[in-house]
Amino acid sequence: MRVLVRCCWGPLPGGGCAGRRQSPQWRSLVGLSGSSGGEDGRGARVREKPPWRVLFFGTDQFARETLRALHAARENKGEELIENLEVVTVPSPSPKRLPVKQYAVQSQLPVYEWPDVGSGEYDVGVVASFGRLLSEALILKFPYGVLNVHPSCLPRWRGPAPIIHTVLHGDTVAGVTIMQIRPKRFDVGPILKQETVPVPPKSTTKDLEAVLSRLGASMLISVLKNLPESLNNGRPQPAEGVTHAPKISAATSCIKWEEQTSEQIFRLHCAIGNIDGWIGVRSVMLKKTLTATDFYNGYLHPWYQKNSQAQPSQCRFQTLRLPLKKKQKKKIVAVQ
Repeated sequence: MRVLVRCCWGPLPGGGCAGRRQSPQWRSLVGLSGSSGGEDGRGARVREKPPWRVLFFGTDQFARETLRALHAARENKGEELIENLEVVTVPSPSPKRLPVKQYAVQSQLPVYEWPDVGSGEYDVGVVASFGRLLSEALILKFPYGVLNVHPSCLPRWRGPAPIIHTVLHGDTVAGVTIMQIRPKRFDVGPILKQETVPVPPKSTTKDLEAVLSRLGASMLISVLKNLPESLNNGRPQPAEGVTHAPKISAATSCIKWEEQTSEQIFRLHCAIGNIDGWIGVRSVMLKKTLTATDFYNGYLHPWYQKNSQAQPSQCRFQTLRLPLKKKQKKKIVAVQ
């Protein structure tokens, strides 16, 4: 008796093994255990090649450049890379404060406000500067997962402010990483593509953001053109070299005269001075108009005065400390 065995290696139309879709390899890379079919997937089948249906998550100017590139790819009918593009952003009283929302409205793209993510069918999600954790249930709704355009060379500068910390710490090399989103933690998923660029001297956060946003948008389009292959070639992030880029607090934005060198103060200005328009100074008290000699002799840190051969960029300042006035005890006079 002969037995005919039929092997199913991919999605098949109707009957047979079509009810069980092959789970893309990206799920094992990012540690997701769910199946890509049934309740987890929105579509009945996984597309094996473009054009893709994309749901984009973003907010700021960096994310706007990524959205612009996706929109241009959708409008380019000859390339057939993006079939459908929809946008998720965060609630805001003014669209002007959210460049992504402003661009989406002007371009007549469907826009949803988080946590609403629409009800359409999508192949892949794309995140850029979104600032919200995506749940595992949401990630599993995308057959090819969710990609993140992150403006740093991961694992360096994980977190919400990588460009600011790149400038603040004087990094000479920056970059962009296209990675996959993992639930519950930011910026820890496998790397699909990574490129570096030099940081020019005296670069501000806005200068570097413009460079990295264009680079990231171009890299994302490159990944989408070969999405299944890019996912299969993803690599885990190295355990060494992990640094974090938290949001800048009011305490961080203040100059610490006795702790920071003039070079560090200048980098602080380059990092956040052109975002809020100022950097903080807790207290400065000058008793008179200072000449250059007065400044050198009276206000430079004693460490620099004793070591005048040091580079001026390493000098520190000292805070003028005035002696506290002694409180006079009140005299009690007894009157008879």
